[in-house]
Amino acid sequence: MPNRDLLVLLKNEFMSQQAIDHEVECLNDILLIAESDEHFCVAHELVNRNKITSKPARILKAIRFSELKPFRFLINKN
Repeated sequence: MPNRDLLVLLKNEFMSQQAIDHEVECLNDILLIAESDEHFCVAHELVNRNKITSKPARILKAIRFSELKPFRFLINKN
């Protein structure tokens, strides 16, 4: 379970604590899938000077560090 803070706004103020916990658990499951490496690689391309690649292994290798190497750029396809 990732360590994150979620702000959950509910329409129904009479939900029990168990229902709220279930809602937060479902949100965590959805976010865990959406934040996976596979989905990240589908949504991005890596530009290295004049080459563009969509290969997941190269994208994951490039983002392993906090900063990209010079002349490398991540482009979001969205």
